Amino acid sequence: MAVRIIIDRKVKKGKESDFAKILRELRSKAIPSKGYISGETLRAQDDPHNYIVITTWQSVEDWKTWEKNPERKKIQTKIEKLMARPTKTKVYLYA
Repeated sequence: MAVRIIIDRKVKKGKESDFAKILRELRSKAIPSKGYISGETLRAQDDPHNYIVITTWQSVEDWKTWEKNPERKKIQTKIEKLMARPTKTKVYLYA
């Protein structure tokens, strides 16, 4: 069953451009991964430093495989350096 992953990030002021570049790199690696269906990035209207990434995967197992991928971890480390707070990730199942 497909799952949605919600990733909540708050970018440090002035780091938005760097973040956007790294996020594009991360998405380009995720797209060909097994089980990847789609992804989108949203920015909060009332807080332009707060971003939500919503990705859809065919299964929790596919997401977990991608989450543990060494390339993803390397890119995630770069992203964390730009964050005002740690990234929050939640897995949601269709009800």
